[in-house]
Amino acid sequence: MEDAFKYADEFGPLKIIHIYEPSANLKAVLVIDNVARGPSIGGLRMAPDVSTEECFRLARAMTFKNSAADLPHGGGKMVIYGDPAMDKARKEQMIRALAKALRTEETFIFGPDMGTNEECMAWIHDEIGRSVGLPRAVGGIPLDEIGATGWGLSHAVDVALPYCDFALKGARVAVQGFGAVGSHAARFLAAKGAILVAASDSQGAIHNAVGIDVDELTALKASGAAVTAYKAGDKLDRDAVIDVECDIWIPAARPDVVNEENVHRLNTRLVVEGANIPFTEGAEKVLHDNGVLCVPDFIANAGGVICAAMEYQGAGEAVAFQTIGEKVRRNTKEVLEAAQRKKILPRTAAVELAAERVRAAMGLRRYSLFSSAPGFI
Repeated sequence: MEDAFKYADEFGPLKIIHIYEPSANLKAVLVIDNVARGPSIGGLRMAPDVSTEECFRLARAMTFKNSAADLPHGGGKMVIYGDPAMDKARKEQMIRALAKALRTEETFIFGPDMGTNEECMAWIHDEIGRSVGLPRAVGGIPLDEIGATGWGLSHAVDVALPYCDFALKGARVAVQGFGAVGSHAARFLAAKGAILVAASDSQGAIHNAVGIDVDELTALKASGAAVTAYKAGDKLDRDAVIDVECDIWIPAARPDVVNEENVHRLNTRLVVEGANIPFTEGAEKVLHDNGVLCVPDFIANAGGVICAAMEYQGAGEAVAFQTIGEKVRRNTKEVLEAAQRKKILPRTAAVELAAERVRAAMGLRRYSLFSSAPGFI
């Protein structure tokens, strides 16, 4: 258990909780990173290869994301070991067992993430009443269905373009991970005149320099098909989407998909991070040194958690969308202005912004975050 302390710094983590329930074949990890601004909100991620370290890194990203978005919430994250494509009945059993195991952990509010969706949040809500991103049938705002994160990404692109040398109309877009985030980002950008030229999923990639019909590709994905089922284009290996020449490259899948070893393959002018921690810090530095602008994840992709927080406060969909646009635009502008003024990486500027807000909240707490809690569990 001493290894848990290797993650500790001035911000957290407050708790690392390991959960094991053999009867439900459940193995999961919850990291509550920081609650100085309020109870933590974070997604429930399901994948066979998740880890405690990944969970902590994602939880810290949520601390900074919620702080940068000026939300009254701290950061946390939950990972569950399993194949998200498993039988629905088995998946429901696992997630309901997980919710019950955490019924007294009121410092964490569940949201959807990779491998989970609104229905999963409804199961959790039914068990403990502490989840967001719920289906409309139970009064929620379905984040994935409406494309809250993708909506925020489109605003981040708008703000970033004046720092680049091209316009959105006619700009070529490549999306790595054409799922709940990537597909909506492509849709919102296409509506403003951008052209989707490449997209990938776990099965492969499709490339068409003339342009891909976003609605047709989205419909194919909704039917259960892979992006390679799209006929008008070249079928590629899933990782080949990194090599596609484009103006805007949007990573919207797993962590660390671009690192120091493959970043040189990118042929783009702007990266807007739709996934959480999709680039290593070293890869971002390489881009910066080569004149490629990179808008960090917790600034660009905050639309989903902003919508979740609005839902938790009882707001409606229209107000949530307006708030996403306002907050993402303001924070993107502030970060890029600071990066340009100080001649630092956008991520460095983003971390400074978020850390300052977290420290301010911590300074108003009566006790240290660690003094009234059992610490690492």
